[in-house]
Amino acid sequence: MKLRRKILFAIILLVFIPVIVLGTVTYLNFSSAMEKKSSSFYWISLLETDRKLKFALNEITAITNTAITQEALQLSLKREGASLSYDRKQEIGSQVMNHPMITAFSLYSKNRLVYHSNASMPFEELKAQSWFGAMQAAEGRPVWSGPGENGSAHESQPYLVQARVIKDYYSLEDIGYLVVYVKPDLLDQIFWEAATLKKGDILLVNRRGNVVFNKSGQSIGERADFPFLAADYDGGQNYYVDEYQGERSLITFLPSHNADWYLAAITPMNLITAESDSIRNVALVLGMVSLLSAFLFDRYFVRRLVRSISSAVNGMKRVKQGVFMPIHVGVRAGDESDSLIDGFNRMSDQIQQLLNQVQTEQARKKEAEMKALMAQINPHFIYNSLESINSMAVLAGNKDISRMVVSLGKLLRISISHNQELIPLYMELDHVRHYLDIQKFRFEDQFTYSIRVPEELRTFKTQKLIVQPIVENALYHAIEPMEECGRIEIEAMESRGDIVILIRDNGPGFDEETLRNLGSGEAEARKKYSDSGVGLMNVHERLVLRFGPPYGVMVCSAPGYGSSIMVRVPKIGRDSEHT
Repeated sequence: MKLRRKILFAIILLVFIPVIVLGTVTYLNFSSAMEKKSSSFYWISLLETDRKLKFALNEITAITNTAITQEALQLSLKREGASLSYDRKQEIGSQVMNHPMITAFSLYSKNRLVYHSNASMPFEELKAQSWFGAMQAAEGRPVWSGPGENGSAHESQPYLVQARVIKDYYSLEDIGYLVVYVKPDLLDQIFWEAATLKKGDILLVNRRGNVVFNKSGQSIGERADFPFLAADYDGGQNYYVDEYQGERSLITFLPSHNADWYLAAITPMNLITAESDSIRNVALVLGMVSLLSAFLFDRYFVRRLVRSISSAVNGMKRVKQGVFMPIHVGVRAGDESDSLIDGFNRMSDQIQQLLNQVQTEQARKKEAEMKALMAQINPHFIYNSLESINSMAVLAGNKDISRMVVSLGKLLRISISHNQELIPLYMELDHVRHYLDIQKFRFEDQFTYSIRVPEELRTFKTQKLIVQPIVENALYHAIEPMEECGRIEIEAMESRGDIVILIRDNGPGFDEETLRNLGSGEAEARKKYSDSGVGLMNVHERLVLRFGPPYGVMVCSAPGYGSSIMVRVPKIGRDSEHT
């Protein structure tokens, strides 16, 4: 990951995320506290509503309790088929209608309608009512049925019904039924006084999910599937959050004193979370401000700092490649990043000066070493050549001496040309050919040789006097000790973009230890195989000094299998001169 991204990520991790997390936790905690506070408020409101409801319904129950125990009503039900007198009707009516909320009533025997006031429901229709079975099972206790249960919610005049079985005062046998119709204003007044939040509602529902009554009056008679109505419900608390009429709401519930009813308070969650929305909005604003601050900090500070560091890193890469270029800064920041760039530029300039100084010294050193090595080669070679000529002159005088002298002159022309270190490959191999021709006069038929060079490699330049010392070593240390005829093969070829010159002989070769000593440059091995220092190691050192470590001499030999010497040199510009 790039440094700039790391810094930006760190800023976001240390500033933006904590702000968002803090705002989220605060928002959730405050919302949860508001839910608990609202549920507690509604729990108290539902308790008060149920208390008032119980008091109001008990007033009606007290009136009916008195009425069903009166002698006039008891006798009217015990006398089967007898009609009621006007006075008896007035007496019963005055007893039952003794409450302003009671609008009508019906008095039934066990099989017919005996008397009614503003409610002429036949007995057969009475038996078809949804609350009739509950009334019989209540054994004289009052059974209530609200507007949402008895079907009157959708009529022009809804009502609340109290129905109960009338028992004989003495024998407690069932002798009839009393059905009292109460104005819904009784419930309306109780629910209207109930404390609710704005847009909140309080419902009275039965166990079947029917809305018996509610404060708003908009959903009476409708069905609502509340989880707490289930017989196996065990929520652990008296409130929960759920969807109600398509809106997410807080629902607080309370079992009513009437075993068949529940009170439920409905509050839209947007009302509860309205106060916590400000906390959420502040957290979002702070988060956006912190994020914007992080990007501005990245743009106007981090980017400039990272640019300075990147420039220094790129400069170091260029220095590693040998390119010393100063880093240019458009606008100076006036901080430590400017000191970093200035320090790097000074360091780069000093390194360049030191390298130039070292390169100059190395070039001088190489030139001095090359001159010293060349000074070692020329006397040695001239000495051997003159010794051969002297031997020929002593033995006999003939034309061969003339040819030998001509070859010697050509050799000397190449050897003493100090002003030209690089010569064409064909000239280097011609030098070897003249040297071998001279040695043929000395060794006569003791060896043969061959030189092969492709036409396309002839004009490439190479270091001079790199093959002749190796051939000389082959003659004196491989061919001369042999009793049979020796063979020297010289071949030039191209390999991996370089020029490789192979010098092979069929001499006795040498063992691995001698080969290692020769490669390590031990004095004894040098003396044994290179005489006065002119030979394999001399050529190798010259090539390394001229072209670098990848180039030089590689020796392969084994006792009884001759030796192979490989000289690797780079391909350097062609020369137009041909022989």
